Amino acid sequence: PNAVPRPLSLSARPLYRQEPFLAAARNDRAASTAPPAATADGARPVETAAAPEAMKSAKIGVYFATWWALNVIFNIYNKKVLNAFPYPWLTSTLSLAAGSAIMLVSWATRIAEAPQTDLDFWKALSPVAIAHTIGHVAATVSMAKVAVSFTHIIKSAEPAFSVFVSRFFLGEHFPLPVYFSLLPIIGGCALAAVTELNFNMIGFMGAMISNLAFVFRNIFSKKGMKGKSVSGMNYYACLSMLSLVILLPFAFAMEGPKVWAAGWQNAVAEIGPNFVWWVAAQSVFYHLYNQVSYMSLDEISPLTFSVGNTMKRISVIVASIIIFRTPVQPVNALGAAIAILGTFIYSQVTHLTRLTYLTTYVRKQANQNLTLKLLLTSCCRQSS
Repeated sequence: PNAVPRPLSLSARPLYRQEPFLAAARNDRAASTAPPAATADGARPVETAAAPEAMKSAKIGVYFATWWALNVIFNIYNKKVLNAFPYPWLTSTLSLAAGSAIMLVSWATRIAEAPQTDLDFWKALSPVAIAHTIGHVAATVSMAKVAVSFTHIIKSAEPAFSVFVSRFFLGEHFPLPVYFSLLPIIGGCALAAVTELNFNMIGFMGAMISNLAFVFRNIFSKKGMKGKSVSGMNYYACLSMLSLVILLPFAFAMEGPKVWAAGWQNAVAEIGPNFVWWVAAQSVFYHLYNQVSYMSLDEISPLTFSVGNTMKRISVIVASIIIFRTPVQPVNALGAAIAILGTFIYSQVTHLTRLTYLTTYVRKQANQNLTLKLLLTSCCRQSS
């Protein structure tokens, strides 16, 4: 224990499963012990992984394209609904309810395999669900008050919140390059906020609270869900259901059926039957885009996911500006570009820092003549 310092927690993804690391290593080890079959003349064929790698790359590409498209569609319909029906608590509740219903039907009809959970699983998931609920509602409140593009510009500052929370609440230390990579994120968000034409303090604070809540969600997820083997799809389904249970009483207290009924009548009278379609679309697409993002975590690395998340924000910002014809000043666009570029730089720096740390750790452990299994187990623990 005294041989190495405390590891860095730089990954932003929820750690809900770890066994695949060791399983993949065991499979690779078993495969390496089986020599390729010899040909008739005794020569061994040269095996190539080009086809499997191409298929994997295509699969990841499909995941990313689907993730970005669903996210853009959700944000557009979500903003349309909130413009006509400015009740973010009910809108947030409907999003979680739609996802919960979809997964319950999928489990009941055997379309998806139901997860094997116990009471300890739900206890560990509770703080994750609380943080997820707060972040989801706060983001919806922000979307109701400001432009979609502005909300996503502010939400690109989540890496800065992650570092500060880890530093001041968890006592973790980061190398200087990580802190320097936060400067363009903070500076870009500040420049975008100052030059925003339709600035609203409630909308700004909603996006900031959402950032903070999602950081704590990731921290609780990594600490509480460690070692629990649940697929990404089922993990998010369980998270949605528990978040729905938490959110319902607060939604009734903050807004209530009377307010919802009056607002619904006004929206239908103003928009027509299309409003019902908008509500259904934003609810379903919210679950689908989150579902795909969690499923992609099973296939890609944290770095690839971070880069994909950065590109997702760019697509949402650009699409929302075009569709809603949001007025943007050149200085405001510059601030957004700096902030998004900063998130990309942060993901690259944290990845390089992580590799440097693990490389040093592996070299130290390799000198102790550990078995492959013990070495991989130790490395996975340090990586997490």
